[in-house]
Amino acid sequence: MTESIEDFLAPLARLAEQASGVEGLVIWAEDGAWPSSDTPTEALEAEEIAFYAEGLLLEGFGMAWDILALPDDPEEPLAVRLMVWQGSAPPPPAAPKPWITLDRKERPAR
Repeated sequence: MTESIEDFLAPLARLAEQASGVEGLVIWAEDGAWPSSDTPTEALEAEEIAFYAEGLLLEGFGMAWDILALPDDPEEPLAVRLMVWQGSAPPPPAAPKPWITLDRKERPAR
């Protein structure tokens, strides 16, 4: 059974409260494939991340998120990468170097 949307997003909501400087980076799958570049299509403020994600999940989109840090301070989250798709898509790619993934969750599209 898939966890609730609230449970899926709870770590992102907590992060926004604890680290208001975290940036959300949104990456969309296009035509069932991930773009060759990890350049985000949208950037979000910390307090917008969970709200934005919830709206997409309620619409039935699939999503994976990564909480990311850099090697020089691996305990300090700097970004949340939201990878979003509709229908089917290959597994979302791992975060590119130099990012370090502190946490990751994935939820399939409906």
